[in-house]
Amino acid sequence: MSKFTSKISYAEQHDFNDGREIDLLLSIFHLPPENLARLRNNPPAILAAIDQFATQKYLMNIGELKGKLITDLISQTKPTTMVELGGYVGYSTILFASHLRAVSTAPPRYFCLELNPVFGAMIMALVDLAGLTEVVTVAIGPSDVSLKRLHAEGVLAKIDMLFLDHYKPAYVRDLKLCESLGLVAAGSVLVADNVVKPGNPPYLEYVRASVEEKKVKKEALGVGLGDEAMGDPLLRYKSRMVESFEPTGIPDAIEITVCEGY
Repeated sequence: MSKFTSKISYAEQHDFNDGREIDLLLSIFHLPPENLARLRNNPPAILAAIDQFATQKYLMNIGELKGKLITDLISQTKPTTMVELGGYVGYSTILFASHLRAVSTAPPRYFCLELNPVFGAMIMALVDLAGLTEVVTVAIGPSDVSLKRLHAEGVLAKIDMLFLDHYKPAYVRDLKLCESLGLVAAGSVLVADNVVKPGNPPYLEYVRASVEEKKVKKEALGVGLGDEAMGDPLLRYKSRMVESFEPTGIPDAIEITVCEGY
């Protein structure tokens, strides 16, 4: 792995949801009017402000290095519909949605699914400041419930790119749900964060398994599990890990997976 070369380094990692996120929001919206005006409709400036805050108080954001890996992937694949599971304070939402808007060949749609209502409200406030309200929809609640609701309402029919960065044990559950709903299909790209730190062996095993391996495992589990829990074991994936760093300088990686269909 190459060395940590980020232009900005976050403070040492600590727990989150201890009031620092509200401190971040207040630090931005309590800026003098002329300074706040410089942030309005300016996603890079907002991201820079969040990064600067995180040099003093750690925030669990995607950061510059892993963020660039994903924005490069957005440029390459040009998705129209992107779904993010776990938005936290909106850093990745603003980064990816603004890039999606810049490169998409059709009107882009970005769905941020966030469990915590306080974080969800923060995301909406910062998305509005960034001028991205026409692109971003924030759904507050459990990710599986929001996925089912958006699909049932006809708002979400297919996911071009899925970014998984929420509760780690939910990665496989939510991917299987997307499979069972037909949201993931040939051409869909999955990007999973934190596959080294803290790691997610069940997810890596699932996306790297062959169709035959998944069918054998499904048969071994027997009856009693619904289609939603089983997903669609016939879907084929091509997956690879890309090493990078957390914004604190700690080694991590993302897993990039392309659905090849049946």
